[in-house]
Amino acid sequence: MTTDCELEDYWREAAAWDFDRVEALRRSERNAWRIAIASASGALLSIATLALLVPLKQLVPFVVRVDNTTGIVDVVPTMVRPIDPGQAVTRYLLTHYITVCERFDFATAESDYRECGAFQSAKRNEEWYALWNRTNPDSPLNLYKDGTVVQARVVAVSFLDRTSPVSGLAQVRYVREVRPAGGAQVRLTHWIATIQYAYAKPSADVRLRSLNPLGFKILQFASQPEVTLDPPPRPAQK
Repeated sequence: MTTDCELEDYWREAAAWDFDRVEALRRSERNAWRIAIASASGALLSIATLALLVPLKQLVPFVVRVDNTTGIVDVVPTMVRPIDPGQAVTRYLLTHYITVCERFDFATAESDYRECGAFQSAKRNEEWYALWNRTNPDSPLNLYKDGTVVQARVVAVSFLDRTSPVSGLAQVRYVREVRPAGGAQVRLTHWIATIQYAYAKPSADVRLRSLNPLGFKILQFASQPEVTLDPPPRPAQK
């Protein structure tokens, strides 16, 4: 009887030990799966984080241009996709305004005067009229009445303030090329214009609207020489 009880206790202990061993293996397996899932989740999260940070680590190359004559340094604007249509159009309109309004050719002076007026505010047009008035000794009509031709070539356009899509402040660097009548030497001067602009409602006048369909207006315009020492005159091309 004693032997049977001892055997029964032995088998009970053996079964309990076996159960504990199996349970320990199960717990170990569950812990291993938890660790594996956590590791995989951490790896996926790290990959996603790196993927989101990739755009922040892109290198943006730029080209620095040095003028051989004056030594002026500027950064060449690059085309970035997608292009901001507003900035691209504004850059074109500023370039067009300088090209037309800073040139003088007696054959096109009247049409250029009207076209510039279509791009200017009322206040700017008053200044424009005073500049071109023949009573002004510095009027282009007086300065270049001998047949001198003036051309303007834009070098760079920089936006100083574009907090609003319909208005802003820009600087335009350009070269004025004066060709005296009679084949004299051509003179080049470098200028920089600070321009305040805005987009307004296009004019109700069909003629003005045909010249300026977007309602682009020059509010303030200030231009001054960019270098104090002018480069040597260039021989006129025949």
